[in-house]
Amino acid sequence: MSAFPAGEPAGTVTITPLGGIPEVHEGDDLTTLIGLGLSASGVQLRDGDVVVVSSKIASKALGLVTDDPDKDRVVAGETEYVVAERSLPGRVTRVVRSKAGPIMAAAGVDGSNTGDRGGWLLLPHDPDGVCERLHDGLTNRYRVRLGVVLSDTSARPWRLGHSDFALGAHGLHVVDDLRGAVDADGRELSVTTRAVADEIAAAADLAKGKTGAVPVAVVRGLATLLVDGDPRSHPRGRDLVRTGPHDWFGHGRVEAVRAALGVVPGSEESVAVGIPPSEPGQDQLEAVGRAVRLALHGLDSGTADIGQLSVTLGAETPFELGWLSARLHVALWSEWLEGSAGSPSADGASLVVAIAARSTP
Repeated sequence: MSAFPAGEPAGTVTITPLGGIPEVHEGDDLTTLIGLGLSASGVQLRDGDVVVVSSKIASKALGLVTDDPDKDRVVAGETEYVVAERSLPGRVTRVVRSKAGPIMAAAGVDGSNTGDRGGWLLLPHDPDGVCERLHDGLTNRYRVRLGVVLSDTSARPWRLGHSDFALGAHGLHVVDDLRGAVDADGRELSVTTRAVADEIAAAADLAKGKTGAVPVAVVRGLATLLVDGDPRSHPRGRDLVRTGPHDWFGHGRVEAVRAALGVVPGSEESVAVGIPPSEPGQDQLEAVGRAVRLALHGLDSGTADIGQLSVTLGAETPFELGWLSARLHVALWSEWLEGSAGSPSADGASLVVAIAARSTP
């Protein structure tokens, strides 16, 4: 059921950035700091407002910062599991399920806008709890009914660029479920569920920006999104993350193939096989080498002689040769390559697989 009357918001939505908030340090009270921003910006909170707060100032206030120079080690400590990984010059970038909840690059570990403290900022593991405490602080101080969104920035699958989303939320509906309603032509909607908390976070970022040291904005005009009763009984930010059988994209397309062949992303085996580069097709010989190591992974026997445009496979029995050939064909697909196997040798112990670039996904 939609949170909006007749499925649509009424009136105008305004977004006001709050200036005058000083650099945040460990132990600072966010309610007090937001109060400074409200006073400096001449804003008074009203019933129905939604306060959007950058996750960075929450992390700073909570002391979630590390000086460990090894970012890969820091990211691993904030990771539940790896979804995809690509090698870049001098480093590896991993998209992971973060301990904060969302699936995002580097588990949200970030070295930008860290103030005079420096180091790597980490996301809070309970962002909804952060919102709940801030919600309680603001409602107790200002005696208004409001919602709180903790925003962070992430890239999006299938789209270029980055956008803010609701890392955490409290006191408001995070989705607007339109299933069962009708569209403008009277047709019933069967799947439309608007991620309104994400929309609020992204809209607020247009006012806050990334470089102006404005970490908080007040969104006004969405009072119908506020929940009745105990906000903890309603879905919050973590509930927006799809996991398990509802997640159609639990691995990247390359990682799904590699995992099916026994090499899970983020593992030592993945590093040993070789992590593909972010741009495929840069060095075909290296790509064939990774595919061969992947095909041989976990096998008790089998050999592979890599040439420029082919691989000669060897095995003790025809069955093992066919098994290795099948694994190589699958492994080549993960490298944007394809193989064409010739006839086995007379003794069934070897065959040559010709290698070519794959022209279609």
